[in-house]
Formats: sequence, structure tokens, C-alpha cells
Amino acid sequence: MPIQAIEPRRLYRQIADQLRQLIDSGEFAVGDRLPTERELADQLGISRPTVREALIALEVEGRIRIRVGSGIYVTEQPVPEIHLRSAVEGPFELLRAREFIEGAIAAEAALHVKQSDIDAMDDVLRRMESTHHPSKFTLGLDREFHTTVAAILGNAVLVRFTGELFDQRINPYFERLSSYFENKDSWKTAMDEHRVVRDGIAARDPEKAKTAMREHLRQSQLRFSRNFGERAAAVEVAE
Repeated sequence: MPIQAIEPRRLYRQIADQLRQLIDSGEFAVGDRLPTERELADQLGISRPTVREALIALEVEGRIRIRVGSGIYVTEQPVPEIHLRSAVEGPFELLRAREFIEGAIAAEAALHVKQSDIDAMDDVLRRMESTHHPSKFTLGLDREFHTTVAAILGNAVLVRFTGELFDQRINPYFERLSSYFENKDSWKTAMDEHRVVRDGIAARDPEKAKTAMREHLRQSQLRFSRNFGERAAAVEVAE
């Protein structure tokens, strides 16, 4: 038998696997309430964002249900059972990678930007302002802004790579996670952050452009953490 590459298992997937095994073994029966996010993080010795990623993975599979003001409950095993084996990277890992990569792209874009590029960014921003979020259409505009920035460098590989990184969030896992934190307010905040990126590039200031792009993606990470944490906190307060 040929030697096969070993797939590195992300921590959130290990936690999801452990919780799934506890459910399958009867440690937690259908209808039982799981420990809170905070309790799981303490017991497992890991961060709460990692627990959130694992819980969302299990919720997408249909193994648990998170109920606001009540708790996290075990549900009937779905048929056919869905496992997110293809979702290798968690959202925080992906956003951290984008923060570094797209920050560098924005800095370089500021050195090569032309008026037509600024016009293209402005066109995307105008269309973003006239839409209601969240929807697949607004998600597409978000993607278009980031690929428009990459296109300033005139390198098709970078444009495709930026788009592919963004596209990793277009799956049931990210859709479920986004439902916890994306709303009209978060969309407005994100648009304001996009404008700062645009201004840094238009000013032909590499440092300002890089800082703005990295801050935008860093704030995206915080929005995932803060708002899902508020949901978890609401559950804990109700106990």
C-alpha cells in the first residue's frame, strides 16, 4: 500500500470529533444540554473561539442546536449524517491568513494604483451602499471589492488567489456562523472599513493601505468572536 500524506487536523475539528464521540457513546443523550461554551473551554484547556468553531461545526451537522437564552442541546442524529471533513480551516485561521496576505496586496496596490482602479473601487462601494445585508448578493460585492484591490497589481494569479481565499467562506459552516453575527450594523461597519482601505490606496500610501486592510480583517475576526460570545453569554446568564 503506498504511503499517504497525513492530513493535519485543526484543533476545532478535534474538539468537534471529541464531542461527537461523547454524544455517540451516550455520554450526552438526545435532548441533553451540553456544558456552556465557557465551561467547555475551561474543561478542555482551549480558547473560547476554538470551542465556538467546534460547536458551529456540530450545529451544521445537525448534531446540536444552540438556543438563545436556553443552552446547547443534543439533537437527533441526521440521516444522512453530514460531516464537515472538507472544511479544513476554521474562520479565525482563514481571516488571520487573509489579514497578512491582503494587507501586503493593499500596500503594493497603493504603489501601482491608477485613476481607473480608484473608479472601480468606488463603483463597488456605491453598489454596496445600496444593498441590504446579509444576502448572497452582498457577499458577492464584498468579494468583488477585495478582488478589485488585487487586480490593481495586474497579476491574474493574485486575483484568483484572493477570490479563492474569500470563497472558502461560501459553505454551510460559514453560512451558519455568519447568521450569528452578520446584520445591517455589521455590514455598515464593514463598508466603512472598506472605504478606509480605498482611501489609503487612492492616497498612494502603502502603509496606510496595509494598515487599513489588516485592521478591516482583524475587526472581522473580532465581530465573529464578540457577537457569538454575546450569544453564548446570553445562554449562560439564563442558566
